[in-house]
Amino acid sequence: MSAGKLSTLVLTPLLMALLGAAPAQAYIGPGAGAGAIAVVVGILAAIVMAFFAVLWYPVKRVLRKRRQARQGDRDGSPEAPERPGNS
Repeated sequence: MSAGKLSTLVLTPLLMALLGAAPAQAYIGPGAGAGAIAVVVGILAAIVMAFFAVLWYPVKRVLRKRRQARQGDRDGSPEAPERPGNS
């Protein structure tokens, strides 16, 4: 099936559905709009926090290794100092 034929098969029913729709005789209050905005903001916040969480862990590990390397250089010992509670 060619791309032109496929797009015709997809676009024709879509246009028929959009052009044939009658306007709804209904009232949607302001609460629905506020709810929709809250959903969009929540989804965007979740995406940003997930992206930040995935990136922050490797950055934190690199920073911790650098800090331990600096402390090892100051102390003169090649080993990293033990942290309390890790026995």
